[in-house]
Amino acid sequence: MTSRRLDSFEGLGYRGREDPSFSGGYSGRSFNNSSSSDLQHWVTTPPDIPGSRNLHFDDRTPQFETAPAPPGAADEAQSATPPSEQLNRFAGFGIGLASLFTENVLAHPCIVFRRQCQVNYHARCYHLSPLTAISVMYNVTKTQGPKALWKGMGSTFVVQGVTLGTEGIISECTPLPRELSHKWNPKQVVGHLVLKGLTYVVAMPFYSASLIETVQSEIIRDNPGILDCVKEGIGRVMGMGVTHSKRLLPLWNLVFPTVLHGVLHYVISSSVQRLVLYLLRRRNNGSPKHSSPDSQTDAVQSMLDAYFPELMASFAASLCADVLLFPLETVLHRLHIQGTRTIIDNTDLGFEVLPINTQYEGMRDCINAIRREEGTMGFYKGFGSIVVQYSLHAAVLQITKMIYSTLLRNTYK
Repeated sequence: MTSRRLDSFEGLGYRGREDPSFSGGYSGRSFNNSSSSDLQHWVTTPPDIPGSRNLHFDDRTPQFETAPAPPGAADEAQSATPPSEQLNRFAGFGIGLASLFTENVLAHPCIVFRRQCQVNYHARCYHLSPLTAISVMYNVTKTQGPKALWKGMGSTFVVQGVTLGTEGIISECTPLPRELSHKWNPKQVVGHLVLKGLTYVVAMPFYSASLIETVQSEIIRDNPGILDCVKEGIGRVMGMGVTHSKRLLPLWNLVFPTVLHGVLHYVISSSVQRLVLYLLRRRNNGSPKHSSPDSQTDAVQSMLDAYFPELMASFAASLCADVLLFPLETVLHRLHIQGTRTIIDNTDLGFEVLPINTQYEGMRDCINAIRREEGTMGFYKGFGSIVVQYSLHAAVLQITKMIYSTLLRNTYK
């Protein structure tokens, strides 16, 4: 730090004490001709700032000036970031990226097979166990190739983009709040849920087109482009595009189940996420600390507590919402797929294809038909795939946590 001392100090005289206007009632005293011993009583350093060169009792000001720092040294010192902080930034980005990769890419085969099981009313095997689900998924991949369970992944990203864009546009053009503050009131909650509902209505035709791409069998499926989902969604709204059968339900019949499923999924996941995050932070704050606050264990644990509680809360929220709304999702997917002339894989063995020829009149008729023809467990067809999906997600989170902990321990050694 360069010295902040004055180059020259003339006592009170530098403030103009020699001026008559300042000497009324007493004689001005000048230090221009004083000895060096008199000047030693005047402290010329700044106040007690951390890192400054302050004088204390019986100390004297040094008779030399500190050499100025070379140009650019301060910028280099500020730009030099500790290795642990750099690791913390990159690790936070890597952990979030790993979580997104697991949710949207690694889990996609499980989502595809789950949707195929949900819309297959012919199926005799319900795949409630993850073992049977894995077996049939292997047969489908062996028969049709690795692309069979990765189909429609691009359209799912398109639907997410449409949803986020629609929500942002509606929130900007209307007073509906996009986020809730800590001091929320019932009016804000209702407005926020209305915004979510409107967003799901706008994204509904694109979601229906994406659903068709994910369940359509790879044997008869062409290679659609990424934007084909948008074209098919607009075509369904305008009544143009691919010719559908007369059993196709109009979009207004799909509004209520789509909005109901979307809003309930959002409410459940948000509530569970807040609850789990609160419990995790309370447990971390109440856990006993080590005797040394600068110990390696405390440093590593503090870094882990900065990222993993939110990831674990998001994981638990998605799991609870998907499990609780699984029957409603089955009904929703059957209504969306009806009348679209879609041919899916035979989920009993994985070697054949089957057409979808349902004739539901609406949501209530679909629920009654499933309960009457397939039983209560018919609402849970493909539940084993959701067990596989979240088991993979939990494994990735645990592996990422172990790698992150190892890197942190090596950094703090």
